[in-house]
Amino acid sequence: MYIKTLSVSALNNYIKKTLDADFILNNLSIKGEISNLKLHSSGHMYFSLKDEGSKINCIMFKTYTSSLKFLPKDGDSVVVKGKVSVYEKDGAYQLYCQEITQEGLGELYIAFQKLKEKLEKAGLFDEKRKKPIPKYPRRIGVITSPTGAAVRDIINVSTRRYKGVNMLIYPALVQGYNASEDIIKGIETLNQIEDIDVIILARGGGSLEELWAFNNEELAYEVYNSKKPIITGVGHETDFTIVDFVSDRRAPTPSAAAEMAVPNMEELLRGINTYETALNTSIINTFKDYNNKIESLRKTLYLNSPANFIVNQYNYIDRLQDTITYKMKLILQNKKENLGKLNSILDAHNPLKVLNKGYAMIQDSDGKIISEKKDLKENKEFLITLKDGKLKACMNSITEI
Repeated sequence: MYIKTLSVSALNNYIKKTLDADFILNNLSIKGEISNLKLHSSGHMYFSLKDEGSKINCIMFKTYTSSLKFLPKDGDSVVVKGKVSVYEKDGAYQLYCQEITQEGLGELYIAFQKLKEKLEKAGLFDEKRKKPIPKYPRRIGVITSPTGAAVRDIINVSTRRYKGVNMLIYPALVQGYNASEDIIKGIETLNQIEDIDVIILARGGGSLEELWAFNNEELAYEVYNSKKPIITGVGHETDFTIVDFVSDRRAPTPSAAAEMAVPNMEELLRGINTYETALNTSIINTFKDYNNKIESLRKTLYLNSPANFIVNQYNYIDRLQDTITYKMKLILQNKKENLGKLNSILDAHNPLKVLNKGYAMIQDSDGKIISEKKDLKENKEFLITLKDGKLKACMNSITEI
């Protein structure tokens, strides 16, 4: 029997036609729990419908979403009417929904909420007991799947931001049976390594049941009791698990967890350069300020200098001396002029000048001037002052004429 070789497109097209021709697959009514719900800006709705053992991807176009009587959300238990078909481009079959009827919350979502409330009352979510994340970790422990994209993202982000960072990867199951126990062992092991400063607990995105290992009560207490600070990066930004509430820091993704764990070396260097520039500017400005203050003090000291005072006093003394000299000269000049006048008067009345005219001055032995003839006596000595000197004389006789 000859079997024709088909192209991939032909195969997907054949499967689509086969499914579209099936009456049951075109008239389905399926019960399940909504997870990973995404409302697209186009108006289309994308989500997964799951139960305890399986799930199917679903899409509901805007034509039908506009007729919904409620807004679906993760954890809703619903009944969906629609048909199963294949999206030929990637060969994925999915449920094309036409109606959604709400039945209530799913069992997993209810269990999640109950555990969350229990642990919150027990104080496991208390912000006060959360440990600080070291700014400059020497070594980072990472608990995740060794084959997933999360470990590659964490390594790439960490080494790009903080070159030379030391990392220890603890390979663990992050989904399915025994995953919680495996993660607990990882936390116990990394807590015993002294030089590990922080632990990253991470895995990629997934549905509620795929992330269920991180909603384990024993794991929550292990995270709570960890001596090392723990950063969780589980799922996508909209995914929340119990360990996210218990951990010391919750990151929306594994990459974001790596960013929280290590500093950005480039930002550090830029910050150092900024501080260096600011420090240099501050030092220069400080020196300028002190230089200005010193200059101001120097001027103040100069203005109040004793030397200036002494110089000013010398100038003052010089001015006083000049004033005194001037006044003394003025007084002396006045005195000299007065003395000249008196000298002229005295000279005018000087009897010696009369002697130059041929007169003589007669004095007795006591120096008394004899101006009357009655004072002359015979045989008595007299002093006679002439033009050219003095003589002693004695009169033998006196005749009045």
